[in-house]
Amino acid sequence: MERRNEIRCAVIGYGGACNMGFNHSNWINAAPGMKTVAVCDVVPDRLEQAKKDFPGIKTFSDYREVMKDSDIDLVVIITPHSTHFEIGMEAIRHGKHVVMEKPMCLHVSEADAMIEEAKKQGVTLTVFHNRRHDGDYMAMKEIIEKGIIGEVYRIEFCLEMWEHIFPKTWRSVKALSGGIFYDWGPHIVDWTLNLMGEKIESVYALTQKRVWMDTDIEDEIQVIVRFSDGKIGDMQLSFASMGHNPNWRIIGTKGAIVQDRPPVLELGDNSFKVYTEVEGYPAEMTIKHKKSDWEKYYVNLSAHLLEGAPLEVTPESARRVIAVIETAYKSAESGKVEIPPVD
Repeated sequence: MERRNEIRCAVIGYGGACNMGFNHSNWINAAPGMKTVAVCDVVPDRLEQAKKDFPGIKTFSDYREVMKDSDIDLVVIITPHSTHFEIGMEAIRHGKHVVMEKPMCLHVSEADAMIEEAKKQGVTLTVFHNRRHDGDYMAMKEIIEKGIIGEVYRIEFCLEMWEHIFPKTWRSVKALSGGIFYDWGPHIVDWTLNLMGEKIESVYALTQKRVWMDTDIEDEIQVIVRFSDGKIGDMQLSFASMGHNPNWRIIGTKGAIVQDRPPVLELGDNSFKVYTEVEGYPAEMTIKHKKSDWEKYYVNLSAHLLEGAPLEVTPESARRVIAVIETAYKSAESGKVEIPPVD
């Protein structure tokens, strides 16, 4: 693809949950050398809203027309999970750079095909793993990297709530969403893989369907990843729990990190506890979160495309996430430990 001084971007899927089309457009415009020039959505009202939000922007109702526009260098895909592969491949084959909202896709075979095609076409493929820039995660990662809790051998993440999540939307339809672990799961798995930094050996998962019977996705899932040397990642996600475990428990050979409730639910105090020893004496610290900076995702992407800087979220790292999630569902169905196609 011809290198330009400005990366012109189109957002495919402007409306829907969390106003993400609007947010992506703003993050793009805030990044040096990037600009949102077009929006695509199948709902006319959303296109009208995009015109009000960003005067002068191009609008499309068919993503295929976006691909034909030579003025567009990059597309951001914010559509139902089951469509990511089809739209992503179409964009790559038309020589567009691609940012995929998480999850990257539903199957490892799809991830492999997109990675191979992107290399063939000489374009960048990446996934919006913005929560690598969450303030609590960044602070915990720093504590671990400083060696304060020693070698990490067990990571537990738990997000529990009592909420009828995604009723009457495509997210409640398993064929379109993949299941609840394809929604929050990419964040949880990406965090765990990056913090552990070890080879994955196996995945075991359990699901429950007990409360919300008007959808065909599970109410909760527990995924246990075994890493090399027997290290463990234990990830739990539930929309049918009135109680809760700690949000994070990270156990190391010299201490532990514990966070009671996730700040994303605005129930925490934006800090976590670190337990360790100092010269043989027990020590407890309260660590404040860093400032979340999701916008840096596009700053890095711009630097990568315009200056050749290393890409923060490589497609290979996003593929590992999909491998764990897909294998988790395979394990839940078989009732057995399964080996993911990674590492």
